[in-house]
Amino acid sequence: MMHIIGTWIAAGLTLAIFSFLYKDNPFYKFAEHLYVGVSAAFAILYTWAFDVWPMLVEPMFYGRGAASAADRWILLVPMLFGLLMLSRWFPKIGWLSRWAIALTVGIAAGLGITGQIQGILLPQVAGTLVPLTSLDNVLMVVGVISTLVYFYFSIAQKGAVKVGSRLGMIFIMVAFGASFGYTVMARISLLIGRLYFLAYDWLHLVR
Repeated sequence: MMHIIGTWIAAGLTLAIFSFLYKDNPFYKFAEHLYVGVSAAFAILYTWAFDVWPMLVEPMFYGRGAASAADRWILLVPMLFGLLMLSRWFPKIGWLSRWAIALTVGIAAGLGITGQIQGILLPQVAGTLVPLTSLDNVLMVVGVISTLVYFYFSIAQKGAVKVGSRLGMIFIMVAFGASFGYTVMARISLLIGRLYFLAYDWLHLVR
């Protein structure tokens, strides 16, 4: 019975979303708001269950995972900054949230820069240093060098630099096209999945 009810609810919400293809209507708005609300609720519960509870509540109040009393009391610092985030709900003290936001942005920027360098930049540089023994390697090296020339604005774009810049622009457009095509195919895959659900799970159940 629960499977049947769940299938009907999923089919109704899917058709409500598809109804936007005709025009904006209350059914679509209901499904949209429901999706946003469920996503927000899931994000809150996920944060509580996998971040706040195991990393703050359990170590601080139950001593689980804390090696010493100092490890427990040091958790007051992130808890304080977390509470400062909530001060935006109160206009008179909303400015306190700027301290927490500044700390969060600074930490995210530091970790992001380090992660980008170690996880993307250096592996890409190492992956570009390949022997020119195949057409694929030649195209990759030429594409990387010409793309870098395209973004090199310290000298005038003329002569050989202009040719390299135009070639780099071609490689960039090809990369953008491939990325866009991948995005479109991913959306089509989602569409096929929902149509398959309607055709085989829901309509078969109706019959």
